[in-house]
Amino acid sequence: MSRILEHLLAQQEAMIETLAGLVALDSPSHEREAVNRVADLMSEALDSIGARVQRLPQAAFGDHVHATWGEGDGQVLLLGHMDTVWPAGESQKRPFRVEAGRATGPGAFDMKGGLVVGLYALRALHALGLRPAHRLVLVLNSDEECGSPTSRAIIEEEGRRSIASLVLEPSREGALVTWRKGVGRFELEIQGRASHSGAAHERGVSALTEMAHQILRLESMTDYGRGTTVNVGVAQGGSKVNVRPAAAWAEIDLRVTSAEEGERMAGTILGLEPVQEGTTLIVSGGMNRPPWETSPGGERLFRQAQRAGARLGMELWPAGTGGGSDGNFTAAVGTPTLDGLGPVGEDAHALTEWVDVASLPRRAALLAELLVSLDK
Repeated sequence: MSRILEHLLAQQEAMIETLAGLVALDSPSHEREAVNRVADLMSEALDSIGARVQRLPQAAFGDHVHATWGEGDGQVLLLGHMDTVWPAGESQKRPFRVEAGRATGPGAFDMKGGLVVGLYALRALHALGLRPAHRLVLVLNSDEECGSPTSRAIIEEEGRRSIASLVLEPSREGALVTWRKGVGRFELEIQGRASHSGAAHERGVSALTEMAHQILRLESMTDYGRGTTVNVGVAQGGSKVNVRPAAAWAEIDLRVTSAEEGERMAGTILGLEPVQEGTTLIVSGGMNRPPWETSPGGERLFRQAQRAGARLGMELWPAGTGGGSDGNFTAAVGTPTLDGLGPVGEDAHALTEWVDVASLPRRAALLAELLVSLDK
C-alpha cells in the first residue's frame, strides 16, 4: 500500500472531526465575520505545516486566504471556497451527523469536505517529508457562491503563473471534472402602465402579461443539443390584486458549453424586445463565469491524475457538468485545470447533501499523490 494512502487512512477519524468543526461554523457568503471564522481555522492549520499565509480582507465579504507551501520554480494552484449557501444558524437546526458512512450538515459536501481533503493532503506530505517539485499556492475565497466577484482577479492572476490548477470542489460518483459550462446572469425589468383593474382596465398595460411572454420566449431558447439552457429562476411583479401591474422583474440563468455560444446567447438575451405595445424592457447582465472547455493540457493533467489514482488502486474517469466553479476562470486563461478532487457525495445546495466519509482519506491521498508526481 502507498505510504501516503496508509498514512491518510489512519487519519479518517481526525478528518471527520475536522469536517464536523467546519460544518459547525456557518459561513454564508455575505456574513463577513462568519466566513472569517472559517478563515481563522484554515489559516491556523496551514500555518502549522509551515505555509506562508496571507489574509486578503474584503469590504463586502470575508477575507480570502492565500497560502504558499514549498519551493520550486514552477507553481501549482489549489482552489477552494469557504462560503456556503446556507444562512447563519443552519448548523444548529441541522447539526453535523454521520450515519451509515454518510456525513451530513450544511456545507458538508459543498465544499467544506474539500477544505478537509486539501488540508490533510498537505499535512500528509508534511508528515511524510515529501515535497512536490513545484511550490503550491492555495487560494481559499469567501465569495464563490456569489460568483467570486472580489476573488476572480486573484484566481486568474495565480492561474496564469501556474502549470496546473487543482480545484477541491466535491466529486459525484468519484469522477474528476474536466469541463464545466459557462454561466451567464441577467436581470430583466419591465415597465407597463398601471390602472384600476375594474374601472379602467383598458387604460392599463400589464407588466406581468409582458413578463409571461418574455418567460416563454426565454425558456424556449434552451437547446439541449447545443448544451444551452436558460432558466428564469426568479420573477416578481405587481402591487395589488385590483391594480394593473406597472412593473415586473426577473432573474435569468444561462448555461453554455462554449465561449462562442455564450456570446451569441448573451446578445440574444440583451436584445429582447417587448411583445405588448406600451411596455418597455431593460435587460442587463452578461457572462459571469466563462465556459471551461476541454484542452490538450487539461487532458494531460487528467491522465496524470488517472495514473496517480491507479497507484492507489483507484479507478478514475472524466466528467463534465453544467455547474460552474472557480476552475472556469483558470481554464479560461489557459491553465490546465482539474476539478472534483474533493470528497465523493451528492446533493450540493440541498437539505439532503452528504459526503461519503470513507472517501475523505482516499481523495486526500489522490491529491497528495498527484502533487508529488506532477512533471515527474
